[in-house]
Amino acid sequence: MWKLRSFVKPYWLITLLAPLLMVMEVCMDLTQPRLMAAIVNHGVAEGNLALVWSTGLHMLGVAFLGLIGGVGCTFFTVKAAQNFGADLRLSVFEKVQSFSFRQLDTFSTGSLITRLTGDVMQMLNILQILLRQFTREASLLIGSIIMAIVISPRLSLILLAVVPIQFLILFVLMRRSTPLFRLMQARLDRVNTVMQESTSGIRVIKAFVRAAFERTRFGKANTALLDASLSSARALATSGPLMTLILNISIVAVLWFGGGQTWSGSMAIGDLAAFIIYITQVLFSLVSISNTLMNISRAQVSAERIREVLDTEPDMNEPVQERSEVHTERNSLVAGCELEFDQVSFVYDSAPDQPVLENISFKALPGQTIGILGATGSGKSTLVSLIPRLYDATKGRILIGGVDIKEMPVEQLRSQIGIVLQQSILFSGTIRENLLFGRPGATAAEIEEAAKAAEADSFIRQLPEGYEAKLGQRGVNLSGGQKQRIAIARALLLRSPLLVLDDSTSAIDLGTEKRIQRSLQQLMAGSTRIIIAQRVTSVLHADQILVLDEGRIAARGTHEELLATSAIYQDIYRSQQGKETALHG
Repeated sequence: MWKLRSFVKPYWLITLLAPLLMVMEVCMDLTQPRLMAAIVNHGVAEGNLALVWSTGLHMLGVAFLGLIGGVGCTFFTVKAAQNFGADLRLSVFEKVQSFSFRQLDTFSTGSLITRLTGDVMQMLNILQILLRQFTREASLLIGSIIMAIVISPRLSLILLAVVPIQFLILFVLMRRSTPLFRLMQARLDRVNTVMQESTSGIRVIKAFVRAAFERTRFGKANTALLDASLSSARALATSGPLMTLILNISIVAVLWFGGGQTWSGSMAIGDLAAFIIYITQVLFSLVSISNTLMNISRAQVSAERIREVLDTEPDMNEPVQERSEVHTERNSLVAGCELEFDQVSFVYDSAPDQPVLENISFKALPGQTIGILGATGSGKSTLVSLIPRLYDATKGRILIGGVDIKEMPVEQLRSQIGIVLQQSILFSGTIRENLLFGRPGATAAEIEEAAKAAEADSFIRQLPEGYEAKLGQRGVNLSGGQKQRIAIARALLLRSPLLVLDDSTSAIDLGTEKRIQRSLQQLMAGSTRIIIAQRVTSVLHADQILVLDEGRIAARGTHEELLATSAIYQDIYRSQQGKETALHG
């Protein structure tokens, strides 16, 4: 947790004021028993009513000062903790945004959600506890021991026997609880992962009648979390009764020995009452500190998980100097850029012995269209994921404009690429907000031009609110084809020199797809286009078609050249032509 102290530094003043005000409140609380003892010993016992009144008013004044300290501490504690939590949450989120796809594969979605929510909240809560509750209990503990010794050094010997036992119990409990809390957070990650998958895939679950299976899967994860929670609760269950037993034994011992001193006249009855209050505060403070230490144990686990994210450095190295000559203003681009793959290979970390791509080499000149075909799993989507450095190539180089993309700042690189991924991801908000996602400054005319080119303008205008129509989460209130057309329009609005379409028309009919292709040739005439497709008709007029087979380029050429020379391409073309003939026959 100490490693997260940098997030507290901006608020060091209020972080310092909070415990100081709490110490002020504790000092006032510690004064009260002594004032009460004075009332009993000299006011009530001697019949001095004036002393009773003056001391009573003194107690009210002390209580008021304590109230000011307590309220001030609470105010500054909440302010410091909330700011700390907000900054920490933002830093974790920004760090996650900087991760490559490879690093995102390392952390599950459920785990990242838990770290951003539950773990950060644990840290926020523990800071509040440390600044307020722990400061109060620690101050009361030390102050009460001092006050008890001042009243009766002999009776205070009881504390010498009790306090070490209490700390031994706390030490044992912390040793037992920390690994249990770590297991509990890991089980919580699993629950969040299953819940996130089930929620996002609810339509598939219902379509395949798998609700019972999902209930069982979630039930197993939930039961595992329950077992871990119960194990940690059992480990802590003995602390409360043990502390209470020691507290009661201590009070009995004080009454036994202190009562004898009172009868003998060596100790005033008011002092005995004050001593009992102080020793009770000592023991109750130890009980409270034990609970705080348990919270610290749990927070320590959360801190480790947060640090794991924050300490993970992005594995895409940024160049020291910008060597790229590619412009960064998207809307000023009028020409495409040369793209070259030079002996590129790629493997996933999870399967280092199974290459996804092997020795891929090709060149796309400015303004050209490159089509990529291949069976499922041939590496098509992985290939285009390497261009914007969503993943880094394992071997070989990828060059844009003659410059290795690893020598370009990542933001500058990606600003030159308009990409439509295989799965059309839309965000909650209006259609206009989704279209403006990559280029917030685009005009209404430019938005409509891109939407018309993507064949989206007509269906958007048919919606009651048009471009201001609200989309549900992930665009659930649109069809698959409509989502793909909005995603294409979003990419076209960038007017990037390099456009990548990853099977982005799979849910669109052939007629609409042909119209989109004609619009692309007009609107993006100067751009270099990489089109991944399942249908030959999608890349029929490409300047060069690459046929991938098991991660290698099995054939390349124009449509006519491949029909004449490539058996694989011929098989793909004939099978699809047969299907189209059957559909239209």
